[in-house]
Amino acid sequence: MALGPVSLAFLAERTGAALQGNGDTKIHRVATLKAAVEGEIAFLANPRYRRDVAASRASALILGRRDANLDSRPSLLHDNPYACFARVAQLLDPHPAQPPGIHPTAHVAPTARLGKGVSIGAHAVVSDEAQIGAGSVLYPHAAVLARVRIGERAMIHAQAAIGSDGFGFANEGGRWIKIPQTGTVVIGDDVEIGAGTTIDRGALGDTVIEDGVKLDNQIQIGHNVSIGAHTAMAGCVGVAGSAAIGRYCTVGGGAVILGHLTIADRVNISAGALVTKSITESGTYGGAWPLAPQREWLKSAAHLRQLEAMATRLAELEERLATLEKKQ
Repeated sequence: MALGPVSLAFLAERTGAALQGNGDTKIHRVATLKAAVEGEIAFLANPRYRRDVAASRASALILGRRDANLDSRPSLLHDNPYACFARVAQLLDPHPAQPPGIHPTAHVAPTARLGKGVSIGAHAVVSDEAQIGAGSVLYPHAAVLARVRIGERAMIHAQAAIGSDGFGFANEGGRWIKIPQTGTVVIGDDVEIGAGTTIDRGALGDTVIEDGVKLDNQIQIGHNVSIGAHTAMAGCVGVAGSAAIGRYCTVGGGAVILGHLTIADRVNISAGALVTKSITESGTYGGAWPLAPQREWLKSAAHLRQLEAMATRLAELEERLATLEKKQ
């Protein structure tokens, strides 16, 4: 539940931050350095915004410990100021989650099982034999389809669809034959799924989303995909069927991961990247073509089309050069 104005000392105690300055300073909201006014607390997590600290009108600051001497105002000092900001924002959030219970316009199948304190929003759907763990929230128009299993404290945002059929078809004589999708979706604890995100059920086995995974809006997860614990994906990511993504990974917005690939633990994939091969070692990977003026891009594209012919010609020239060197 959101709190009213609280003391900085209270926030320090609840977040594990070190208190610097007057602990009686009253705070009612978080804000950016530029937008903050009296009664608000701002944070500095990115060094590029250090120049904005002096001009900020915030009553208090959240700073990294190395920036303790940056400003004389009351502050919370933390090794991870962005994480500290997140915890403070949770405490002061003026828009708490919808209350437990089932909205009158929602549909919950008689065979569905809901844990203690589950909240089902307006026009949301929970289908036959679906299971939703204690403390989970479905926002308006979210759909949890047949036999889907969701753990505790999940947050499923508006218009998300969990358990739709995967894209499975066999071609016979130019026509498509649908393959029944007989698996389901299994989601762990503390998972958040953004608005409009879709997670397909497995074709034979299950699509699995492990504990602590965070999925942004408008993401497509194909059938039989597995996503390891505490992985996070930004908006508009597409993951094709049967891809296996490790734990503690991050995937930037608009990236595409092709099917049947394996991504190791602790891999960071940059925004817009196209992943066409498995990644076996942790690290940061990117593959988007850098933005360029249109004329420059068209010239580069034209050169790319000639790349194979150029490579063949280069090999021939190298062979001729090697022959001439032998004759000398």
